[in-house]
Amino acid sequence: MAFILNIETATKNCSVSLANDGKTIACKEIATEHFSHAERLHVFITELLDENNIQFAHLKAVAVSQGPGSYTGLRIGVSSAKGLCYALNIPLIAIDTLQLLAYQIVVESGIILPMIDARRSEVFSAFYASNYQQIRATQAEIIDENSYQEIKETIHLVGDGNAKFKETLTDPKFVFHDTVVYPSAQEMSKLSFEKFQNSEFVDVAYFEPFYLKDFLFVK
Repeated sequence: MAFILNIETATKNCSVSLANDGKTIACKEIATEHFSHAERLHVFITELLDENNIQFAHLKAVAVSQGPGSYTGLRIGVSSAKGLCYALNIPLIAIDTLQLLAYQIVVESGIILPMIDARRSEVFSAFYASNYQQIRATQAEIIDENSYQEIKETIHLVGDGNAKFKETLTDPKFVFHDTVVYPSAQEMSKLSFEKFQNSEFVDVAYFEPFYLKDFLFVK
C-alpha cells in the first residue's frame, strides 16, 4: 500500500487529500475569500490522518500542487510539503495546478481551458486535449473579445478565471463549466500515484513553486 498525502493551496481553496494506491480515501477542503491556508492546512492534515488511523510514518510520499497561482498560497503549501518530506525522509511529488483543474471535467472532444484568476483581465491558463494531454504551454494572458479567434474547436472553460469572461467570450464555441471553480486535492490522487510509481520526484531542498509571475496575490 502506498499512502500519499496530497496538498493543494494554489488558490483560495485550502485542500488536502489522503490517497492509497491512487484512490482518494478522504479529503478536507475549504475555500474562503480571505486565505485561511496558514490556519487550516496543518489542522486538515492532522485530522485526515487521525480520522483514518494513519500515522505520519505510514506515508510513502507527499504531493503538492506546484502552481501557477497565489504566491502566498503556493509558499504555504510547498513549505509544508517540503517540511514533511524532510522530516519523514520521503519523496516530494509536484503536480501542475492547471492540470488538476482540467481533470475535474470530462469531455468527448474539444479543448479544455483551465483558468486561474490572476486579477483584472488576466488569467493563468493552458490548453489540454480531451484526453488531458497538454497541447499549449502554461502562460499568463489577458482575455478580451478577440481571444482564441483562431480556434474553431469547442473550448471548455473551467476554473475561477472563467466566470468573469462570460460577457466577453460570447461565441457558441465557448462552454463554461461553472460548477468547477478551484483545483482540488481530490484530483491529485491518481496523478501523484502515477508519478510515485515512475519515481518522478523533485528535489526537496531545491524545489520552488511555479509562480509564473513573482509575488502574485489573488484577491
